[in-house]
Amino acid sequence: MREIDELIKNVKRYNDTIVQEKFKSKKNTVAYVTMDNNPRVLKMFVSGLRKQMKNEYTILKKGSNKINIPSAYELDEENNILIMNYILGENLCDLLNSENTSFSEKNRIILLLSDWFINFHNFFKTEDRFMIRGDSSLRNFIFTDRIWGVDFEEARFGKPVEDIAEMCSSILTTDPMFTEEKFILCKNFIDSYLKKAPGRILHINDEIAYSILEKIQWRPNEEDILRKYSKKIKDNGLV
Repeated sequence: MREIDELIKNVKRYNDTIVQEKFKSKKNTVAYVTMDNNPRVLKMFVSGLRKQMKNEYTILKKGSNKINIPSAYELDEENNILIMNYILGENLCDLLNSENTSFSEKNRIILLLSDWFINFHNFFKTEDRFMIRGDSSLRNFIFTDRIWGVDFEEARFGKPVEDIAEMCSSILTTDPMFTEEKFILCKNFIDSYLKKAPGRILHINDEIAYSILEKIQWRPNEEDILRKYSKKIKDNGLV
């Protein structure tokens, strides 16, 4: 959290900011803070990701009144900071992987997640192109009484199937990996999406298999099991 500590110390406008919690982030520094006694999320982008910072700000400003994503309060370009509202809830990765969450509740959440993707893809669709959220992992979603998506720096134009496949690979490869329950949840997730958007996500098994293989670069110690299930899904489908 050194970067945020230095910011608070050296930049006058942030002197009264209090860091409450740091969140996991591969590239940037993200923290729950209080600013003027108000809960906020402060996201500090590395200098090489200014384009992604502006991209995320644009997504939040355009969509926060229509879909469940954070509101963007300010873009501080001088310090590469995006300030957003704080959403108090449970991380979807923890919730879906907990033994204390019943299967019926997990399935209910999965169907709500499918609805979230439908709403996102429909809202940001242009005449001939879809905006996809990118980085569609369980950790980028929060559950309150509804599903909230967070972290949109990798949003781009693409195919909805990329988001759906990446989410399925996230479900399958978080601990515990590749359980029968998770295969069922992924199938229900896909079926729910297709009921509302038939024909939109083509070659889904191939896309999931590819997304699983992509994880090898981050998880080389699990290469054997990732390759095994990638091939199984590509050859035989989810179930």
